[in-house]
Amino acid sequence: MTGSPPQAAPAAAPADTAATDLHAALAARRDLGPDYEDAVVAGFLEKVEEQIERRVDARLTAARPHPARTRTQDAQALALAIVSLVLGVGGSAIALNSESNAFEGALLIWIGVIAVNAVFAFSRRRG
Repeated sequence: MTGSPPQAAPAAAPADTAATDLHAALAARRDLGPDYEDAVVAGFLEKVEEQIERRVDARLTAARPHPARTRTQDAQALALAIVSLVLGVGGSAIALNSESNAFEGALLIWIGVIAVNAVFAFSRRRG
């Protein structure tokens, strides 16, 4: 039996871009020869480094806990708490010093304060 030697089965296309880049670098090295070996290796290593940086960035982004609150939200919550207390105490003092419906007026003021704070807290959880 004469003929050509048996040929290897064609390699499967590499799924990983690093493998693709390595195959391309090896092919370039074969085509260009040993004089360009340093440039081919440097180019390959640069591509691999870029891929590593992208993967690390992606993992860090995925692992980083998303802050539940920002400084602006904390400042808003503090401002709302201060305003709520000032208006609640001040309004209660005015209502309790009035002649009629003192208790009902103070109660209505505190129900309003609680409602505003509840809406604010609920909106922070949803947003």
